[in-house]
Amino acid sequence: MDTTEITSATPHLDRVACPADLRDLSDAELAALAHELRIETIQTVSRTGGHLGSSLGVVELTVAIHAVFRTPFDKLIWDVGHQCYPHKIITGRRHQMDTLRQGGGLSGFTKRSESVFDPFGAAHSSTSISAALGFTIGRDMGQPTGDAIAVIGDGSITAGMAYEALNNAGSEGRRLFVILNDNDMSIAPPVGAMNHYLNRLNAPHASLSEVAQGFMTALPQSLREQALAARARAMGGPPDATMFEHLGFTYIGPIDGHSMPDLLATLRMARDRAEGPVLIHARTVKGKGYAPAEAADCCYHGVSKFDVASGQQSKGRANAPSYTSVFGKALTEEAARDPLIVAVTAAMPGGTGLDIMGKRFPRRVFDVGIAEQHGVTFAAGMAASGLRPFCAIYSTFLQRGYDQIVHDVALQGLPVRFAIDRAGLVGADGATHAGAFDVAYLANLPGMVVMAAGDEAELVHMVATAAAHDDGPIAFRYPRGEGVGVDLPERGQALEIGKGRVLAEGERVALLSFGAHLAEVQLAAEALAARGIGCTIADARFAKPLDHDLIDQLARHHQALITVEQGSVGGFGAMVLHHLANSGGLDRGLAVRTVTLPDRFIEQASPAAMYADAGMTAGDIAAAALRALGVEALPRAAGASVA
Repeated sequence: MDTTEITSATPHLDRVACPADLRDLSDAELAALAHELRIETIQTVSRTGGHLGSSLGVVELTVAIHAVFRTPFDKLIWDVGHQCYPHKIITGRRHQMDTLRQGGGLSGFTKRSESVFDPFGAAHSSTSISAALGFTIGRDMGQPTGDAIAVIGDGSITAGMAYEALNNAGSEGRRLFVILNDNDMSIAPPVGAMNHYLNRLNAPHASLSEVAQGFMTALPQSLREQALAARARAMGGPPDATMFEHLGFTYIGPIDGHSMPDLLATLRMARDRAEGPVLIHARTVKGKGYAPAEAADCCYHGVSKFDVASGQQSKGRANAPSYTSVFGKALTEEAARDPLIVAVTAAMPGGTGLDIMGKRFPRRVFDVGIAEQHGVTFAAGMAASGLRPFCAIYSTFLQRGYDQIVHDVALQGLPVRFAIDRAGLVGADGATHAGAFDVAYLANLPGMVVMAAGDEAELVHMVATAAAHDDGPIAFRYPRGEGVGVDLPERGQALEIGKGRVLAEGERVALLSFGAHLAEVQLAAEALAARGIGCTIADARFAKPLDHDLIDQLARHHQALITVEQGSVGGFGAMVLHHLANSGGLDRGLAVRTVTLPDRFIEQASPAAMYADAGMTAGDIAAAALRALGVEALPRAAGASVA
């Protein structure tokens, strides 16, 4: 689509208040509506930012599914949900789209509480087939639900959970629809044997490949001929069964996911004739119809606000390097000094900063695809071999590999280094991507070392600390976005394990910070000093092992101790309280408060607004200290968990 074609005229889309309205349109009108929907999606995301490329790739598919199936009675389940913007526009949320990913606005993913057309919430990958099978069982046991349609990408289908669901669905043999949205591009280029297999199934200009005989006879003659030819070209021989058919699915494809006639014919035929599970393989183009998105390496996966005509994205201030880039550069320098250092990412080389190391040492960076469980145990195997692996995964995605962290890493005492990006609240992606729980779920593991960087310079030192640590697993966490602008060391220095640091000394209140909320703690100390209350500021650095000497010193010499962390209840503050309770530190009348994220999920907004919602601003920290001292203070902002 030429950018000059992008106008606001949407006569067909204006007739659609809900998907039922699509069923009154002719096939030609549906194709015209898809064109308008693509334009509307581009214009919307240009104003809000968000996941553009994936949404543009499924415009025709979205229209066709809603036109053929009886949503919301039939359940359409989007895997991950990056691609759900066109779906939201035609399911009654069109006039709310300018609130996308903003405080109080529409989620950037599917969300059950938002619409009956979102039957299952998403944001993490590879869940759709499992959920769809659950709806299918519910239908067959008499629940008021129709068919279930799971739409999953070629990146998401590489994850183990998707294979488990395919295996289970195939053995159940129940009527179920899986649409494989194959665009050969997830957040990063997809990797692994499954991607190569799908590429062999695909053939240029093919519409359909061989299907079960009952489906084949229902296809137009031209599509039947294309199907047989496509399969012969793709497989290099006779039209043998695909792996999906061996799993018990009827396989249809590959079809052109941007051809409305092919989509409608295929979906209608499958809807009318399917008895068991069906997998429809649709080839699409991420960023389809918008030249800047199609030309971009990442196909505009996630974008800020942009100019529609040029595609130029607005840029925020760049006062300091991002934590992610600091990590990537620091690890690359460590790898240059130590040939045993290797790195693992789960389909996020750019997002974790490992692309920096990958450019310099491509044979030492391993992208395992969307497979966090495998990635963790893969790293454990490398550690057992004598290598020094860094496993770089977002906090919210590391949750998916927890059993492997426990059983395959911690239990065996293997020195896997976990670099935990996006720790804390992350902004527009909301609760699904918040890095709230990693301290709580890691610090309870025997032998695990858990660190958090107070600033970007500390992160450099923690990379060096992890590189030097061969005595069991070690983890360090850091937030999304820019650092605070401190000077970076030329080379990281290994920290003494389990030792914090004191940054300022005062008489009455000890503020003990763990991680990147240190800047807010310093502002809180300034506010307290303005009221004549002297504060000691300490950076714990470690949640496990704790610096018992530092904590005992703070407890002995202050009236109140306030712990602050960008994590959930049960994390660093709980570890400190546990130590004080067992050491008698609470017997001397010490007032202790723990400032953490509250015991609820925090909805999307800017990170600053989310922390304000959580009650974790500098003012909230100062108020917690005043209450601990019994000094009158302004009411605390709602939301914070302050024990």
